[in-house]
Amino acid sequence: MLDAALKAGTAGRRSVFELFGRRLPSTRRFGVVAGTGRVLEALERFTFSPEQIDYLHRNNIVSDVALDYLKDFRFSGDIYGYAEGDVYFEGSPLLTVEGTFAEAVLLETLTLSILNHDCAIASAASRMTIAAHGRPCVDFGARRTHERAAVSAARAAVIAGFVGTSDLEAGIRYGIPTVGTSAHSFTLLHDSEEDAFRIQVDSLGPSTTLLVDTYDIFEGVKRGVEIAREHGGELGAVRLDSGDLVALAFKVRGLLDSLGAKSTKITVTNDLDEYSIAALGAAPVDSYGVGTRMVTGSGVPTAALVYKLVEREDSEGNMVKVGKKSESKSTVGGRKLAGRIFDEEGYAAEELIVAGGTLEEATKVLEEEGARPLQIPLVTKGEIRSELWGPDALAQATERHRQSRNELPYQAWRLSAGEAAIPTRFVYLD
Repeated sequence: MLDAALKAGTAGRRSVFELFGRRLPSTRRFGVVAGTGRVLEALERFTFSPEQIDYLHRNNIVSDVALDYLKDFRFSGDIYGYAEGDVYFEGSPLLTVEGTFAEAVLLETLTLSILNHDCAIASAASRMTIAAHGRPCVDFGARRTHERAAVSAARAAVIAGFVGTSDLEAGIRYGIPTVGTSAHSFTLLHDSEEDAFRIQVDSLGPSTTLLVDTYDIFEGVKRGVEIAREHGGELGAVRLDSGDLVALAFKVRGLLDSLGAKSTKITVTNDLDEYSIAALGAAPVDSYGVGTRMVTGSGVPTAALVYKLVEREDSEGNMVKVGKKSESKSTVGGRKLAGRIFDEEGYAAEELIVAGGTLEEATKVLEEEGARPLQIPLVTKGEIRSELWGPDALAQATERHRQSRNELPYQAWRLSAGEAAIPTRFVYLD
């Protein structure tokens, strides 16, 4: 597309692309914006190296005209969109990219690949932290997905309320607290469970977490408590990774209390999702280690976001609305401005999207409707707001999600399939 448009002389036409989802999955009552910071970080590095240019040339993928353009490529346009951590709904314009067609079209795969993954993970993780009712959730998914996706998933999960990760690379890159426990292999390595526990406590101290279900769970709990006390403290926690977790949690809690280990916590793992976490709500569980289901989006592995041209310059230099008319995949032409309307009690009641018109006209509609604007500048004339992907960005996105989720009405917190938490209303301007 770039090559052909450059040859035709249309590549320099001013264009507006929008990244959005046509609808939410049936099992999602809201989506979570995650990955914006990673998009901006990636955009900072988005250039074409001599080796890449040579590859395109050797394989005759594009002409010399396109190669010359790519040699000096830097995005010089504008990007604005929803703040990371906010919630979104049907049609929400998560990103708006404005520039020449040539530079904006090059960002399609970059933006979609990041946001489709991270929004899906964060949306699943948010449901899990809802189900946990304040009990900590920790990412244990690094062994259940692609090695690079694991790092991104850990970041997205933290935005949705997870408190830590087992992935050390995520800890290094994003400052996420790293936690973990020993595996069954560590216990099986040693001649007895007692030897394994003793060696672990010798190394990490009595506050460590012991995996107690390699052999007999209840004997393992007794051994762990005793060994921790021999080392001068109370055992930090035990981990349950198999069996009927609800029943076992009650029995283990009773055993710990009978042993006087009332401060020893119980953490559970074993293919947890939002439904199994909710089922454990009445059990005496202190934290959850969530792996496979979280890093794969708990049944929704992609956010199904698309990147579409909605406005472009014509041959006379005028900006005109454009959109697809195909059945079931039509798009709304014109640049969108989004706002959220709240009821008298302060809960979100409606997502308002104004399509078309000038920026001033759309802003006026939001003001008249009493809607809070949702989009913020991310890139201005090629200048990236680096603070949106810097060291503090993740913590700010986490807090933003907590606030925006708390603003949703009660039905948003239900785990059952159903309608979106709030409806989306479009206002069309000529």
